Amino acid sequence: MTKSPRMILLGVVIFATYAYFYPAGGWNQNSRFDMVRAMLEQHTLRIDAYHDNTEDKAISGGHYYSDKAPGLAFLALPAAGITRAALPVFHVDPTSPRGIVAISYFASLFSVALPSALACLCLFWVALRLGATEEAATFAAIVLGLANPMWAYSVLFWGHALSGACLLFAFAAALKLRDNSSSDLILGLAVGLFAGWATVSEYPALPASAIIALFALADLWPNRRWKAIAGLSCGTIACIIVLMAYQKAAFGSAIHPSYSYYQAGAFPWMKRGYMGLTYPRPDVMLKLLFGCRRGLFFAAPVLIAAPFGLRILTKQPAHRAAAITAALVAGWYFLFNSSFYVWTAGWSYGPRYMGAGIPLFCVGVAPAFDHAAHAWRKILLALTAVSIFFSLIAVSVTPQPPDEFRCPIPQLYLPLFSSGHLSVNTTTMLTPVEEGDSNNYGAFNLGELAGLHGLPSLLPLIFVWILGFALWRKLESRHKLTAVP
Repeated sequence: MTKSPRMILLGVVIFATYAYFYPAGGWNQNSRFDMVRAMLEQHTLRIDAYHDNTEDKAISGGHYYSDKAPGLAFLALPAAGITRAALPVFHVDPTSPRGIVAISYFASLFSVALPSALACLCLFWVALRLGATEEAATFAAIVLGLANPMWAYSVLFWGHALSGACLLFAFAAALKLRDNSSSDLILGLAVGLFAGWATVSEYPALPASAIIALFALADLWPNRRWKAIAGLSCGTIACIIVLMAYQKAAFGSAIHPSYSYYQAGAFPWMKRGYMGLTYPRPDVMLKLLFGCRRGLFFAAPVLIAAPFGLRILTKQPAHRAAAITAALVAGWYFLFNSSFYVWTAGWSYGPRYMGAGIPLFCVGVAPAFDHAAHAWRKILLALTAVSIFFSLIAVSVTPQPPDEFRCPIPQLYLPLFSSGHLSVNTTTMLTPVEEGDSNNYGAFNLGELAGLHGLPSLLPLIFVWILGFALWRKLESRHKLTAVP
């Protein structure tokens, strides 16, 4: 029995977990979904017909546009189009509120949740490639998928999870490129496309993409450089063309990003420094790591192991460059978040602006697990359980805690979760006219759709986890039997 069935099972369970939750609307996701609707329904980039449901918008030439990078909306368009075409088969009007909610659900499912689940499988492969045992690789994949705020970002129609997944895909292609001389052109193209699309989906990914590109080419110079450079250049240029063509079509300038076109008086902090970026502040750095409000290690204490694992990899000459690259990408996002004037990033769970760096940060989880003594492994497993629980309650209640809660886990999540108040977000992705006076189109989980309420609505998800674990053990037993000579 090969590793493939178990990898696939792991990905299916994580994908099903993401698919279980629909967190509904908010300024960020509404801005992106408005663009999807504008392209799908009106064949335009202008969101004039939908913009009243968000303040995250740009204005140019008297018309409204999404202020977000376009990569996620472009990727979601096929799923949204297929869903819209299929709804009448199920006697659902695609222009009705119910139909629009269904379109937004499947658009997010296939453009955010699916890449995030695939990223967990990618990390599994990366961990094995960097010398981890299969047990440690599985542990790392579960940590990435369920034991940190990436779970929350993977169910929201935001760009952070997609961008982080693309960076991890590019990193994996770069690893493969460095030891495979027969596919330099294709692997270089993959690095360029994935790293480029990370930036097309979230502008701050640009430095991270450049770090991965340099890592991909570093060991190839000079003997194998040309094919790899040609492939990487083609992939990168294709993404640049997409981004510049969008900016030219929407704003009349190919070089100015959408954040340059806010209405006068909107988001005044964007005038600070360069579009809100100033300099890293030590107090903010500490809060981003350990703070109760946005601290990564507070929300996901198991990730404390990641820096130790990266350090272990740096001591291995064959993997030193990979470890440094992963650390630099994660470090870039840490510096970016700590330099942003509004570092708390609005209504979000965990350090949202660091989100796209978490997948590369998790490269350190597997080696930390492998090198941990038995007692420390027990501690890591306990921290993983706590991290998964924190993520579960955040996603179940709302992955967008209001700013008024300075410590959302004890102040908001634990009280509501323990009392069975789940899916509390009533903000929709509909326009105010479409929503009317109804509160029926907000957040839900699939258990609630089936008629369950409160904590029992999570029972089907728990069953999926138990079934997945049982199947995993069965596949593991078969593997051990076939491995016996």
